[in-house]
Parts: sequence; C-alpha cells; structure tokens
Amino acid sequence: MEEQSSVAQKVTAGERPLAVVIPLLLLPLMIVFRLIPGLIENGPAMIWMLPAFGPALVGFAILGWWVTLSRARWLERLLGLVGVIALIAIVIGLSHPSLHGPLMVVLTIPTTIAAFALGLIFTRNLPAPRRTWLALGAAALAASGSLLIKTDGAWGNFNFGMAPRWSETAEDKMLAERKDQPVVAAVAEISDEEATNSPWPTFRGPNFDSSQRGVVFTDDWKANPPKELWRIPVGPAWSSFVAAGNYLFTQEQRGEEETTVCYDAETGKQVWEFATAGRFFEGLGGLGPRATPTFANGFVYSLGAEGLLTKLDARTGKLIWKADVQTEAGRSGPPMWGYSASPLVEQGLVVVHAGGKDSKGILAFDDETGKPRWSAAAGENSYASVQVIEVLGEKYLALLSDLGAHLMDPQTGAMVLDYAWPHVGYRALQPQVIGGDKLLIPTGLGTGTRLVQLAKVDGKLTAEELWTSLDLKPDFNDAVIYENHIYGFDNAIFTCLDLNTGKRKWKGGRYEKGQALLLTDSGLILVVSERGALVLLRANPERHEELAKIPALAGKTWNHPIVVGDRLYMRNSEEAVCYELGTRP
Repeated sequence: MEEQSSVAQKVTAGERPLAVVIPLLLLPLMIVFRLIPGLIENGPAMIWMLPAFGPALVGFAILGWWVTLSRARWLERLLGLVGVIALIAIVIGLSHPSLHGPLMVVLTIPTTIAAFALGLIFTRNLPAPRRTWLALGAAALAASGSLLIKTDGAWGNFNFGMAPRWSETAEDKMLAERKDQPVVAAVAEISDEEATNSPWPTFRGPNFDSSQRGVVFTDDWKANPPKELWRIPVGPAWSSFVAAGNYLFTQEQRGEEETTVCYDAETGKQVWEFATAGRFFEGLGGLGPRATPTFANGFVYSLGAEGLLTKLDARTGKLIWKADVQTEAGRSGPPMWGYSASPLVEQGLVVVHAGGKDSKGILAFDDETGKPRWSAAAGENSYASVQVIEVLGEKYLALLSDLGAHLMDPQTGAMVLDYAWPHVGYRALQPQVIGGDKLLIPTGLGTGTRLVQLAKVDGKLTAEELWTSLDLKPDFNDAVIYENHIYGFDNAIFTCLDLNTGKRKWKGGRYEKGQALLLTDSGLILVVSERGALVLLRANPERHEELAKIPALAGKTWNHPIVVGDRLYMRNSEEAVCYELGTRP
C-alpha cells in the first residue's frame, strides 16, 4: 500500500510520461504541407500558402497540445511555452534582416517548434522539468540555425534561396568592382530617327507580345552556337532591357539606391546612371526594382518598386520630372511584391497601374509635366502593365488585374469594357489580342487561361467566353502565340495549347518559372529557364522539340530576354550577357 501511495504521489507530482500521440500525428503534416503543391496539378491559386504557412500552423497546433493535453504540470507547460516564444523572439531580433517576415514563418517558427516537440517525444518518460529543459535545448539548437543564414527570396516553387550569413552577395561584388573602377558618365549618341524608331522600346517588345521579327535564325546550335560577346555584373532587379539605337536601358538596385542605367549594347559598358534613394526588399520576391523601363521619343520612363515614377533624358540620364505613384494612389505602402508596372507612353500620357482604391487603380500623368491627368478604377492586386491593344480597328488601353480585364479609352481613362473574371491572388501577365477581335487572358493556378470573343453591340464593346483551360496556368511567365497555337508555362512545365479550342497538344520541358520569346520568322522559341539555362525549341504543335540547351546565366532568372537584330540580351539579379545568334538567309 505504501509503495502504491508513493507511485501515486509521483504521478500527482507530474512525473508520469507525456501523452505524445498528437505531436506524433501532427509533425508529419509539416512535410505534407510542403509537398502538396507538387501533388495537386490544378490546385487553387492560393495553394502556395500551404507550404508557406501550413508548417507554422501545425507548429501552433503542437503548442496548443502542449498547453492543454500534454499531461505536463502547469508550471512546466508555462516554462515550455514561454521558452519557445522567447527563443523565436530572440532569433528574430538577431537574425539577418532578409529573414524578417515570411521566412520566419516558413522556416524558423516551424523548425523551432518541431525540434521542441521531438525533444518532448524522446524525453517523455523523464521527470519534470528536466524533459522540458532538454526539449528547449533542442529548440534552441534548431532556432540558432536561422542566425547563420540569409536569403535572396523565394524561387518559383516557394523554396527559399539561402546562403551563409557572412557570404558575399553578387550585389556586394558588383558594388566593390564599381568602387575600384569608377564609371565616368557619358552621353548616349541616339539620333532623332533612333529616338522615334526603337526596335524594342517597351516591356515584351514593340507589340507587347515577346516576339522578334525581321531576322531568320539558324536552328543548328551545334554547327553555329550562340557566341558570347560580353558579360557584366548588374544590380538586383527583375527588370528586362529595352533598346534604342546602340543602347540598352534597365533598372537595378545598387546599395541604398534604385537606379536606371544605360549601357552600350556593343560592349556592355555603362554610359550613365540615374539614382534615387530606396531599397525595396520583400521576403518572397527578393530585392530591387520589379518593372522594366520604357523608351519613347528620346526619353526613358522608370517606375521604382516603391512607386517613384521618373522621366529621364535618354541621352544623358538627366531628370525631366518625377511623380509619386503611391501618394497619388492614396496608398500607405507599396503592393506586397512592390510596384511592377512598366510605364506606358501613349498619346501624351504616361500610364501605370497604381493599385489604389476606388478610382485610383490606374493613373495617367501628363508626359510634358508629370502632373496627374486622369485616374480609373481597376483591381488593387495586379503586377501587370498597362498596354495598348487594337480591337475591331480601335485602340484601347488594357490591363489584367485580380478582378478581370479592363479596357479603357486612352485619352480619358473611361472604362470601355470591364470584363469580370476574378482571380484569388494576383495577375502578373499581359493580355494578347488574336485576330483583332479576340482577347487572351492568361492567369495562374486555380483559374487558368481564357479566350474571349470581342464584339460591338449597339456601339458598346462586349466579350463572350470561347473557352477556359486549366492546362495553361502561368504564374508570372508570359506565353507566346505562333500559327494558332499558344506556347507557355503550365505552372513550371512548358506546354502547347490549340488556340481555337484551348485543348492541350503536349506538355514537356521542366524549365521551372522561366520566360519565353518567339523568333517569329524562324518558327523557333527561346526559353530562359528559372536557373538561367538558354533553351532553343521548335514551335512544333505536335510534340515538345528541344533543339539545344546551354548554360547562360548564374542564379535565379525571372527577367524577360530580348532580341534586337541578331543579338540576344539576357539578365537576372546578378549578371547580364549578350549573345550573337547565328542567322540564315
């Protein structure tokens, strides 16, 4: 009886084993949440939130178990809860700034709590509070890992790129090189004719469709491979190039400044730069400007990630005027992933998506003065650019947002067609007009791509759905169109659809979240993979036909390539390269 009483007293004192069935069941869910996007082909748009936030939610559930159902004494439960929270708070305070935000939720919180739970599982038979201290030791070891790393943002599959905290970044190396070799500002010798007749003046080219015309290229890269002419380091940004005369223009992050930069297209040497204070970093999208500048009539127009719109003299980089899009839109901060719209210069106006509420979705500024001219309602959540389209013989401004497709009068901003097709999440893609009376609306996961028939009824523009396909779900990866077929990214795999029916012809080529460019007169497609490979495809609707593949860029590559004459210009957040492509008669 005395022996039984002693056992009972120990049980009462909290020394009975912990009940660990619940954490044993919950911990595998952390792995399941990370794998779900790859297992569900046509999942909803917000499926990316499962691997991003699911493991942390499981962690919070484990803490809930610890506080309510673990069988630990209340003082022990309080010790464990406060200890885990304190560890996470300390790591947040001491970690590299790039980890603040999403990566704490994605990495630090779930790993810390998982280590705490595993420690409790393995020490469940030890007396209190020893088991709790040992579990907190395991949690501290796991949490400390976050103090040793930094990130440049997520990849297209939402896995984070990480490096040792003390390692030198590509931006550090570029800035050090520039410091050792100061660049003397020069003048871009752009003639009046070149100022009004640029071969690639805007994002995705003169027709906003990522298509090159006028030169026929060889498809035999074994006999005539691309010839590298120059390679240079560049500052972080997801901008593409635009071209005028013998010059290229792009945007870059350089230290604490956002810059618009002019390069000599023949040599890759910098001609001039224009800098403004600003350093936008977001834990998923990474560092630097998002938009591509626009060249028009001898001027360069740039929109920074925090909303500063500038007009520069293309020859000298001199500031003509600037405007604060964020303030004009009435926003308290930039969009989640930063301002990404390339400015559209049309009929004396400079038009950008601003993301403001009510009538402040799109803003138009006077090209001469930079003063606001009109504003129009559009979705708040878009990372696309306003572009010009021609429908049924008339020109309109077009933008895709989370609400659908918006077509406007270029001079007044009056809504001509507000085609409702909501998408939960964001749209970061450009529409395309087919045959002058059809509009292709590409969208990402959960929504797919739709073709609509446009018509005029009683003087008003109308739209009717022709087909919707979940076989083409591009994220921020624009498609190209060739001979009644669409070629583009179905999430992370390249695919071909019949333009008339929306039916898939084939799916192949794991280029992750890359970009594509059509060599129209050659029937070829250049694909730049997310990891920087340059791929040559034949635009073949019958099968995926990969002709050649070479390593081109180091690091994550989301930037659109451009082709001017026989030159291919590519860049990412680390470097830029120019190739001469082989041609044929």
